Amino acid sequence: MKLSHLKQIKDYLKNFKKISAIYRVSDTIVKVAFDKNEEIYFNMQRSNSSIFRCETYARSKVYNAPFDVVLAKRFIRANIQGVELVNNDKIIRFKTTIASAYKEEIAYLQFEFTGKYTNVIILDEDMIVIEALRHIDLYSSFREVRVGQKLLDVPQAPFEAKEYPLEDVEKFLYDVYEKEQSQKLSSLKKQKVSLLEKKLKKLNKLYKNLEDENALKDEVEQFNHYGNLVLSNLHNIKPYSTSVELLDYDGSTVKVDLDKSFSSPSMISNYFFTKSKKAKQKASNLHIQKASLESKIKHTELFINTVQDAKESSKIELLFPKQLKSKKVKVDDSVETFYVEGYKIQLGKNERGNITLLGNARARDIWLHLKDAPSTHVIITTDKQNVPMNIIESAARLCVDFTTTSKDRYLVDYTPRREVTIQNGANVLYNKYKTIEVDTR
Repeated sequence: MKLSHLKQIKDYLKNFKKISAIYRVSDTIVKVAFDKNEEIYFNMQRSNSSIFRCETYARSKVYNAPFDVVLAKRFIRANIQGVELVNNDKIIRFKTTIASAYKEEIAYLQFEFTGKYTNVIILDEDMIVIEALRHIDLYSSFREVRVGQKLLDVPQAPFEAKEYPLEDVEKFLYDVYEKEQSQKLSSLKKQKVSLLEKKLKKLNKLYKNLEDENALKDEVEQFNHYGNLVLSNLHNIKPYSTSVELLDYDGSTVKVDLDKSFSSPSMISNYFFTKSKKAKQKASNLHIQKASLESKIKHTELFINTVQDAKESSKIELLFPKQLKSKKVKVDDSVETFYVEGYKIQLGKNERGNITLLGNARARDIWLHLKDAPSTHVIITTDKQNVPMNIIESAARLCVDFTTTSKDRYLVDYTPRREVTIQNGANVLYNKYKTIEVDTR
């Protein structure tokens, strides 16, 4: 960010008297609610930091790192005593006080927009580091940022920065968000759609290469016939033959090439019977493979459409949660999992996924489904707490997005899982429920 802009934003921030709430909404973005409803976001990404405002910004998860715990403890409902630029540099420092049971505590909240060393640092009244978004050692910088150590000031820049006057600081902050979103959204869409299209191409190739059911049935009959012919011609077959000539029941001769030589004719007959059995198993399971691939193809197409329709990069980031590092966690490929503000939301990709969700959900989990229409089943894991309305709205939108690409107004029913009675497979009955409208137009 330009120093000139930070100076003007600093003056704008002086209008606020209190920090009502503060927490991270993503790995590098801190949301600060001033005077209850004035929400401002501090994007502390290295070499691409900014301050912006927007109507809403989806919280990717609830952070509980030491930095986040101290941030909440020191600054939620804190009174702002002053806002300054440290050494007239790209560092905004809030001086705050919060009344405790013993005395009034002073703490400093420092947002440093310093390129490579962009950081959020929490300091006590003696300028001792209490916590920081990023801890920096002396091997990385001359200025150590470590808990319990006194924080040195950044040397003042040896040049005079140019002035870039802003007509309306608040409008500027909204414009920063719109500009960043436009660039980030375009890049994310391109990246994620490309990833999904590769997956879709692979699924379509697998579907195209599925064996023909009629051809498999012909193989069953043919290999079974060969096996019986071998048993009828045992005396004419020599051991270790690579091909055999068999006398068919109509008197004709059938020549069959073998994959390898066998030490006895009886082994050849077993070979054909085994091939017949495998072909029969393939034929009987083919409809299962076909249905599974069809559901995966449809789900991936809906996924691509959902990404393409996203209006915010935060929506796309929610659709692609970070993968679990543990190799011990078995992932069910019939269920898709998302996280919205720390709440786990799962949806079935197909009937098997819907059945799995219904079977695994607990009594107080929230179940969602399109009203009076076939749709994916959605489950919000509650852990016995009340679910905020915005989470239910997000889950309802996912229910619609992963059911249809048509743009319209849809009604989605939701109720605790205990109110849902399974009839057969994924078919259910439910009586007590509420309904929410989702408009995708």
